[in-house]
Parts: sequence; structure tokens; C-alpha cells
Amino acid sequence: MGPAAVNPVRILVVDDDPGDVLMIEEALADSEIEKVIDVVNDGQEAMEFLRQEGRHTEARRPDVILLDLNMPRMDGRQVLGEVKRDEDLRTIPIVVLTTSNADNDIVGSYTLQANAYVTKPIDLDDFNDVVRRIDEFFGRVVVLPKRS
Repeated sequence: MGPAAVNPVRILVVDDDPGDVLMIEEALADSEIEKVIDVVNDGQEAMEFLRQEGRHTEARRPDVILLDLNMPRMDGRQVLGEVKRDEDLRTIPIVVLTTSNADNDIVGSYTLQANAYVTKPIDLDDFNDVVRRIDEFFGRVVVLPKRS
């Protein structure tokens, strides 16, 4: 086992749709890249997780965040804005993974410094393929910032 076994990629999935979360988890589990997946169901909980507050005092800093836009309490746009304004958190890459392909959501996400914007495909095979490509890209191709 190489260094990947020592340092699994930590992925935080922020999505309120249990079906989508399950599909994301299954697609990620299919790859050989060692990873730890954490899931939170809305933006408010995402911020608590990232700041190690509330019931997330033991949370580990993710290497990459998969972020849905449309969620209750605090949506993905607000999370994106808050993370990228935070000195400690702003270096975590964020992939917006959402059903919306509206221009204002796309432009708005990049304006808020999303690292990538991916539309969730309706077809299950396409959905799996997209998630696996994100996993491959961030798990193998990209050099991620070291965790402090």
C-alpha cells in the first residue's frame, strides 16, 4: 500500500437529498482511491462541521467539499460565500454539485470562488460517472493543500 493508504482523501458531502447522497456515496465507494466521506444535510450544519462546533467538535477538515446549492436553513451559495471569506477554510476546494444549470447559479458560484461547477445528471450511470470523475480528479490528479 502506498502513501494513499496513510492519507485518505477526506470528502465532505453537503446535500439535503438522501437519494443523491446515497448515489454520491456509492459512486465514491466504487473507486480505488482511499477516502473518508462525511455527510451533512444543510449549510448550517456544514459550517458547524467546518468550524468544529455543536455536535461536530471532533470533525476533521475535509480535503474537498461537494456542495449542493438548494438546501434548507442555509443554502449552498451562503456556504460558499462564508467558506471563501474565512481565512482558515478558504483553501478547501469546493465543487458545486447541483441539479441547477441556470446561468445565474453558475456565474454566481464562480463569482463566490467555487473551484468547479458540475450539474447532477438525471441518468444514474451518468451520475456515477460524473462523481467518479470528480473523485479521480481530486483524489489523483490535483495536488490538494496540506491539512494543518
